[in-house]
Amino acid sequence: MKKAQKILSESKKYRIDVGLSNLAAVKGEGCYLIDVDGKKYLDFHSNVSTNNIGYGNPEVKEVVREYSKKGIYKVDGTLTILEEALVLAKKLSKHLPKNLRKSFFVNSGAEAVENAMKLAYLKKGPLGGVSVKGAFHGRTIGVLSYTSSKAIQKKFFPVLPHHELDFCGEKGYCNFRELEDLISRELTPAFVIIECVQGEGGYRPLSKEFVKYLRKITKEHDIAFIIDEVQAGMGRTGKWWAFEHYNVVPDIMATGKSLQVGATIAGKKYDMAKQERGALGSTWGGGHVIDLAVGAKVIEIIEKKNLVKNAERMGDYMLKHFKEIQLKYPRKIIDVRGKGLMIGVEIDSVKRRKKIIDGAFKNGLLLLGCGEKTIRIAPPLIIDGETADKGIEMIEKLIKKY
Repeated sequence: MKKAQKILSESKKYRIDVGLSNLAAVKGEGCYLIDVDGKKYLDFHSNVSTNNIGYGNPEVKEVVREYSKKGIYKVDGTLTILEEALVLAKKLSKHLPKNLRKSFFVNSGAEAVENAMKLAYLKKGPLGGVSVKGAFHGRTIGVLSYTSSKAIQKKFFPVLPHHELDFCGEKGYCNFRELEDLISRELTPAFVIIECVQGEGGYRPLSKEFVKYLRKITKEHDIAFIIDEVQAGMGRTGKWWAFEHYNVVPDIMATGKSLQVGATIAGKKYDMAKQERGALGSTWGGGHVIDLAVGAKVIEIIEKKNLVKNAERMGDYMLKHFKEIQLKYPRKIIDVRGKGLMIGVEIDSVKRRKKIIDGAFKNGLLLLGCGEKTIRIAPPLIIDGETADKGIEMIEKLIKKY
């Protein structure tokens, strides 16, 4: 840890400290990251689902190698026609419903959500929007209004007019009149935005009935229904997109992370062709050419290796094991939930969760919290049973210890 600690110490002198971890990674292999001191870590959060195909994939390395020879890396994708953007858009469209065909590429998931909101505003005007309590949609100022997974994320910043619906999960009471009551009491909102499985809010799946209710009401009142697939998309939940578990189709979708770029995706109803040019824009238009090319390769690898199916299979396997551990330690684990390889293990206290995460790091396992006291389980989609068992066994030992 000598080199890692030195880098961390120096970083605190020159970088704004937003909570830097002790991991100084330099390379990756499969489901493992390796730090500057040569220590291997089994990654159980995939850099917050950004590395769904794992690390060190030879096909991805070849793409990067080839593009490094071209001398063109960062180009404004709205000023320049990029074939890489076309290829990525076409590959994405293969895995989307017919009404979601046109993609707008940006740099990040937060930008993708921002532009999804803009498309809704351009159709309805600058009205308020509706989100769900516990949501996380990004940290840029506009979209931050609809983020509420932690109070610290937004309490110091201005907010747009908005309303937060009560969270409605697979267990407990749900208010199936709240959106209708809001519409009858106030103006019809410009959009409703949800994560079908909340990410930073605690890996909490929404109730199927609730999502169908929101889709029904948004259709009846011509409200844009936006689904945020930034963390849950690209096969993470055992389907290409989390909304496929709910038998609904959004009007607009945002994705990112594993795609390597952000993407706002919409159909004809929200096509910008009828709007004035310049009404929608972005910072560089997702124009990092290498990222666009790698994103297309990631889709190919997920297809070729059947990783969506593997996420479903291994997700069922891991969820079953964590529920068995919960039965052994019911006072320490208060809930286990999730879809595919997007599993939340909720611990009884923040203090115990910290001990487990810190203990895992010391033993070469990378865990990350979400929600108030949940541990997210989101390994790369390439994970196999033997590798999964290593992480599961270590987590059980730490739960038993602490």
